[in-house]
Amino acid sequence: MKRFKSARHLQRFVSIHDPIANLFRISRHDIISSHHRKLRAAAMNLWAKIARA
Repeated sequence: MKRFKSARHLQRFVSIHDPIANLFRISRHDIISSHHRKLRAAAMNLWAKIARA
């Protein structure tokens, strides 16, 4: 429970984390590493835009 003020805050985070995280996960065996890095960078940029909104 590090960095969470309460169990309730932790639960709220965990309940939304997996559905969002699954949008950004790609099977590693399906792509080459350089393409994977590009996709991860694009996903993190998209997440930053969403988090700012």
